[in-house]
Amino acid sequence: MAEIVRLEDLDDPRLRDYVDLRDVQMRLKHEVAGGIFLAEGEKVVRRAVESGHTPRSFLMAPKWLDGLSDILDTTDAPCFVLDEKSVEKVTGFHVHRGALAALERPELPTPQQVLADARRVVVIEDLADHTNVGAIFRSVAALGFDAVLLSPRCADPLYRRAIKVSMGSVFWLPYARVDDWYGAPELLREAGYTTYAMTLADDSVAIDQVPRDVERLAVIVGSEGHGLTAHWEQGADYRVTIPMAADIDSLNVASSVAVACWGSCAAASQRSW
Repeated sequence: MAEIVRLEDLDDPRLRDYVDLRDVQMRLKHEVAGGIFLAEGEKVVRRAVESGHTPRSFLMAPKWLDGLSDILDTTDAPCFVLDEKSVEKVTGFHVHRGALAALERPELPTPQQVLADARRVVVIEDLADHTNVGAIFRSVAALGFDAVLLSPRCADPLYRRAIKVSMGSVFWLPYARVDDWYGAPELLREAGYTTYAMTLADDSVAIDQVPRDVERLAVIVGSEGHGLTAHWEQGADYRVTIPMAADIDSLNVASSVAVACWGSCAAASQRSW
């Protein structure tokens, strides 16, 4: 059972994991180096713990103690309690629903392990926006895909904002980072995946016109600004695009992934799009 620790000193060193959460670069450096990540909000904290992640501590306003009492009963991690204004002073922002948790960062599987157990994956190249990464994880999970592969420079799925937008799907959806990004197209090919690069290249074909019957499928997307690199565009089996209304050339990357995943779900269940 968690020890309930009511604090008054906002400079208490035990609150170090929660201090000034506004600076993205500082948080990323501290969280990754310290082997932790942060979950925000009652639902997300609950999903983090219930999915098997180990809490290091909790920080919450008094009114959330009862709502999370069953979660607190499952761990020996301390729960620090401050009033809501004090929580905001410590973190530097308004904490959604007044609850936070610092959890141990899990060791990621290798790309080979992820691909071996999956049939449909999304591959993300150099997407730096945490909100978009979180939204992609939510769509991937909701639409029946099995896993995600990330480039080395892709935003951290366990950053607080990405977790929140994903509604906790980052906790149970398998993912891995691919260190050898240049060799990743060949990695997918060797694992038996047919690859579909989402791109506005001149030779792209409509997504509903690509082959319909594949055993393993990978949808590949790039950053908002530059899209996929030429290496990935040319290395994919098919370059595909989503047909648009006149004068609109593209969707937000997270929306594009959702459309592509939906089409792929139809392909898997009906063998047609």
